[in-house]
Amino acid sequence: MPARRLADQFESLEKQEHAAKFGLWVFLASEILLFAALFGLYTAYRLMYPAEFARAAGHNNVAIGTINTLILITSSATVALALWAVRGGLKRLASGLVLFSIGCGVLFLILKGVEYNQHFQAGIFPGEAYRNAELTGHGAELFFNLYYLITGLHAIHVIVGLVVLCWLAEGSLRGRFGPGNQARFELGTLYWHLVDIVWIFVWPLLYLLRE
Repeated sequence: MPARRLADQFESLEKQEHAAKFGLWVFLASEILLFAALFGLYTAYRLMYPAEFARAAGHNNVAIGTINTLILITSSATVALALWAVRGGLKRLASGLVLFSIGCGVLFLILKGVEYNQHFQAGIFPGEAYRNAELTGHGAELFFNLYYLITGLHAIHVIVGLVVLCWLAEGSLRGRFGPGNQARFELGTLYWHLVDIVWIFVWPLLYLLRE
């Protein structure tokens, strides 16, 4: 395992790792604020159009939404176990667990694509392209505009998270992470946990609060 490298601007490895963790937490906080603003906007419009939002939510595939929730919770557990494996020097187990989490993330995106396709076939598009004859009214259009905005932004975070997980899997397999040198691995898993936590809030808002 390669030795940890100290950057010129830091006095010790401990301060360097503390700065990295603090920087990531600041970044995660900004991401949480972004989604919190979208959730607040969703809540405000739902209070304005409660019946139309409830009917529109009824057209989301609750089975896919629930399965995707279970998939992300599982992936969050496996990346946590992967961090435990890295701390214990079990590099093959760590990389295998991360690869399993990557598979969960890919499956999540596939199922999300299936749901998008169902909406497109029903004429449920974002913006001015919306043309569903059953769900008319401004409230329904607002719901699906927010639906595509929130889930699309979350999907982008999933894709970024998958890139990070690929880097963690490759690094753990090559022995770049291990006992006493797991700080970067831990930071990568924290980002994936953000992806999971955000979806836990998305799930009830867009799938469970229906008629």
